[in-house]
Amino acid sequence: MSQMVSNRIRTMAVKLGLPHLAESLNQYAKRADEAKMGYLDFLVLLLAEELAVRDDRRFRQGLRLSKLPHHKTLEDYDFSFRPELDPRKVKDLATLSFVEAKANAALLGPPGVGKTHLAVALAVAACRAGYSIYFTSLDDMVRHLKTAEAAGRLTSKLRTYLRPSVLVVDEVGYQPLERAEANLVFQVISKRYEKGSIILTSNKTFSEWGQVFGDEVLATAILDRLLHHCDVISINGNSYRLKNRLQAIERDTDVA
Repeated sequence: MSQMVSNRIRTMAVKLGLPHLAESLNQYAKRADEAKMGYLDFLVLLLAEELAVRDDRRFRQGLRLSKLPHHKTLEDYDFSFRPELDPRKVKDLATLSFVEAKANAALLGPPGVGKTHLAVALAVAACRAGYSIYFTSLDDMVRHLKTAEAAGRLTSKLRTYLRPSVLVVDEVGYQPLERAEANLVFQVISKRYEKGSIILTSNKTFSEWGQVFGDEVLATAILDRLLHHCDVISINGNSYRLKNRLQAIERDTDVA
């Protein structure tokens, strides 16, 4: 490729908003020459590379805005420590068919079994697939909604939790809610019903949600909408964090 042609393509790429193509044109041209590509194959190469860069940029931006506490994946999860948990159930969720169907997923179990890890991993997979995601603990969501309601900005703040394709609500049940607080949660659940997916984690069984939300009728209304289209995975066993702590103590003891 002559320098004149290369410069013209760079100029057009910049005007078309294809900065990566402009920066990497010589590299792609060299690859095309070495592979003896035809014109159409070369064009496919340029567009595929530009699309991959854009997808990666969108993915990283999505993670940055998601408020995820970490970016763990399913590959990081130690299924061997949870022999009673069928990996196929989790991997079925990772296909994101429930997100496409605007359905929900619930991960239940005691503290430390990896519920948040799996919820985050599913959210990361959804972000990679092009879905918008947002993470919050239930307590943080309620606190922000209460503050917005007191300031007359509830409708605006609700959009934070209604806009994303996937809303992750972590730690449902760790603190009981007052009825007014539970009503705010109901608004989020009911407004997202069949319009967007929720991934939630809870240390309580659904039969205990009446205590969590301070009102059996309200808890039933929340569960009715949440569970109508929902995959539920129960995780039992010992805490990962406790396991790691005990191993550290054992190592320290051996050294001593």
